[in-house]
Amino acid sequence: MRSLARSAINLLKRDRRKSHKNPIFPTSTISEGEDLSVKREREEVKEQQPAFSSSSSSALFEDLRAEKIWVSEEGILGKMGNISGHGCSKSMDDPQITSPRIRLRDGRHLAYRETGVPKSDAMYKIIISHGFGSNKDMNFLVPQGLIEELKVYMLLYDRAGYGESDANPKRSLKSESQDIEELADQLELGPKFYLIGVSLGSYPTWSCLHYIPNRLQGVALVAAVINYRWPSIPESLTKDDFRKNLVKLGMWFLKHMPGLLYWWMTQTLFPSSNIMEKNPIFFNDKDQEVLKRTPGFELLSENKLQNRSIFDNLRRDFLVGMGKWEFDPLKMSNPYLKNESSVHLWTGLEDRVVPVELQRFLSRNLPWIKYHEVPHGGHLIVYDSDVCSAVLRALLLDEEPAPYIPNLSAPVT
Repeated sequence: MRSLARSAINLLKRDRRKSHKNPIFPTSTISEGEDLSVKREREEVKEQQPAFSSSSSSALFEDLRAEKIWVSEEGILGKMGNISGHGCSKSMDDPQITSPRIRLRDGRHLAYRETGVPKSDAMYKIIISHGFGSNKDMNFLVPQGLIEELKVYMLLYDRAGYGESDANPKRSLKSESQDIEELADQLELGPKFYLIGVSLGSYPTWSCLHYIPNRLQGVALVAAVINYRWPSIPESLTKDDFRKNLVKLGMWFLKHMPGLLYWWMTQTLFPSSNIMEKNPIFFNDKDQEVLKRTPGFELLSENKLQNRSIFDNLRRDFLVGMGKWEFDPLKMSNPYLKNESSVHLWTGLEDRVVPVELQRFLSRNLPWIKYHEVPHGGHLIVYDSDVCSAVLRALLLDEEPAPYIPNLSAPVT
């Protein structure tokens, strides 16, 4: 951590000699609404800070202060400004806006994309919630023949702050489900609709299961992210999981030093500043192929992160999805006792972002969720057309695809 600070300081010195333009740490003022948001985040972080020694933490702050980089006692670096995406609203007259959008009650706009059969001809209407760093242009690779056979209408939308949707400075677990419900109502999907949540896009899906279960005809969680802060996850299951400590460290930097993290992830002098992008620690061979060839999956690419508003939105999305929730999904009771709807969980046996052991634990504790495993599948199983076809058949027709019946005795790689 201290070496990271020293690297930042050395480059700051060099930058000062060259130019005073485009400072690494912006100094625009935080709006009142954003300041309250930061304060709430600061209160949450106290119970989950990583175990840095007081001496190393103090040394870091002293190093930064010595170079006249302001650091508060809480660790906020500079006057960050726009850290929750506020001020990134996109006007309806903006020539860069090419997608249809709805206007929400709070004045924000959500962009969307419709695919499949015309809505008026559809037997099944599905909303898809995309994952971290993706957008509505992601591909849900279902063969056109199956879409026409089942008469499926699909609605993909840019979650708040992504793509052509306005950022939500008050983003929360509940606001995500409210966005989905309002989207469904304004586009007249009817009293019930199907919902598919992908990766981090699963937390809006859990939110819908909690807040608006009566609106859901069926749900599929695909490569769903599991929050290590869910109270019911036993310590024995995660104590040796490096991802848990990585999430803790990331949350600490995102809450206390977003400016320093932004610089580190966009600088070009040190190799591999982005630890996740195409990293085999997180993505198996199949995932690597997806990352090479699939459009609409921007993830954390360096060229995207150069845009500060994109970084700020990713930051807030991650903080909400992996922060403290107002409910524990592992304590949820079955909202569909009469089998009026069904919930499915899909995971890759070789998923290196969310370990399959956690997904199996979830399925054992929530037996009302139908569990499916994809042999040799990684985290990006949503980009496999066979898997997507199986997801639709299971969700809409209640079929049990034989290749994806979990073999719980299979070794985990």
